[in-house]
Amino acid sequence: MTHIQGPLAALVTVRRPSGHTIDIGPALDIIDFLVSHGVTGIALLGATGEFIHFDVEERMRFAHMAIRRSRVPLLVNVSHSTLEGALTLARDAAANGAAGLLLMPPHFFRYKQQELREFYFRFADSAADLPPTFLYNLPFFTNGLEPATACEILATGRFGGIKDSSGNLDMFAALAAQRERQRFTLLIGNDSILAARRHLCDGVISGCACAVPDLIAGLDRAVTIGNADAQARLAQRLVEFIEKIDPLPTPLGVQEALALRGFPSALAPTRLGPDLLRHRELFRAWFPGWLEAMRQDLKLI
Repeated sequence: MTHIQGPLAALVTVRRPSGHTIDIGPALDIIDFLVSHGVTGIALLGATGEFIHFDVEERMRFAHMAIRRSRVPLLVNVSHSTLEGALTLARDAAANGAAGLLLMPPHFFRYKQQELREFYFRFADSAADLPPTFLYNLPFFTNGLEPATACEILATGRFGGIKDSSGNLDMFAALAAQRERQRFTLLIGNDSILAARRHLCDGVISGCACAVPDLIAGLDRAVTIGNADAQARLAQRLVEFIEKIDPLPTPLGVQEALALRGFPSALAPTRLGPDLLRHRELFRAWFPGWLEAMRQDLKLI
């Protein structure tokens, strides 16, 4: 089993103007950028990657190219609204060499915890020969796993671990306690608790890392080596970045920051209103100065 740890980036997906196809070339260039700035892995086609815009064939095509390009382990989100769709994506990702799979509960329609457990157990029944699968808990956008449910599923030993994007400290505490009883990979999926909880888990899958991988990799290193001064400064830079992108729809703020670092301009799924346009212009004016200050803070490590 590939050990997933450290700072991983949740990759944005560069869309063509049609909106439902992927511009592969620039997307692969972003992978190179992330690897060169210190990430230890990449998560493909998650929420930050806007997987819901693309059909199964487009997702499989991109996964094939990204796995071939990446020089670090690549996790592929195989989430789908149906079990059969998730298994199709999982088998294809495995055949192409994915290091692991990410799996949300089925999205859009609401299910109770009993049905979510059954979904994961049925997936595991058909996925014994596949790479390790990580539960992907994202209650902001889909059915959320309750702590007892997540721990029960993990206790079966049939899953590699969990990416918890809830940001809920009670959920994280339950997972950390379960990890003391049973070994699995615990990954933070919410940047807001990264600095405070990084020492209690294996790593982080960070949306912010797609735009500022140097910050997330630097913060991770500061926590690991116990450099409290650098950790405090970099944690504050992360807070500042999150505060500036939060008014923009996910993942537009990350995409805007990437554009300011030389990648294709962000493509919003819909036309922005006056308030969001104002926030975007404020962010564009603010980011270059913040980026330079963050780079200076990285020299503390």
